[in-house]
Amino acid sequence: MSTLKNRVEALVELYRDDVAPIVALGDPVLRQQAEPYDGQLGDELLGEFVELLQRTMRAAPGVGVAAPQVGISLRMAVMEDPAPVPDEVAEARERYPLEFFTAINPSYEAVGRTLRGFYEGCLSMPGYTAVVNRPLKVDAVYTDVAGERVKRELSGWQARIFQHETDHLSGVVYVDKLEPRSLATAANYANRWADPVPTKAARELGFHLD
Repeated sequence: MSTLKNRVEALVELYRDDVAPIVALGDPVLRQQAEPYDGQLGDELLGEFVELLQRTMRAAPGVGVAAPQVGISLRMAVMEDPAPVPDEVAEARERYPLEFFTAINPSYEAVGRTLRGFYEGCLSMPGYTAVVNRPLKVDAVYTDVAGERVKRELSGWQARIFQHETDHLSGVVYVDKLEPRSLATAANYANRWADPVPTKAARELGFHLD
């Protein structure tokens, strides 16, 4: 039986100059509790795996990829958001650039009780989007690739990204938390509901918006 390290080595070698395929919703790996990282890969392989995740995320394109999304049940994810949105959208969604980083064994806790609802999607369920009401601010904790434990407060879209990717590592996908009546095809979202804040969508589709 192949070990986790063997599987990562095989994946890295197969896609050394390419991007890994994204696992689609319905694959059991997306519903598992990912294995905590405790050095199973070693520094060199860890670095190569992070590079593969980074290439895959950027090519998608996305703002985050968790290891289970490439078929590896390991508690780590990469995140980055250049935030290429108009100023009006950036202000309404608190979406500002997030520099690339790797989160190993991440966790988060809500700061306060304020929630915000916005449309989000997932690379593992392309073609759809829905509103998720999430904590506006979180205390994020993770280990970086250098082995240092990091604590930082994230707010707005950065907090949303961190929550979304960390949820993946517990077998939770955004569809588990969405407002059901908000679910839309990407085309309908683009044509009807791509406002800075989904107030109109909430009114016309009849869902709760924080």
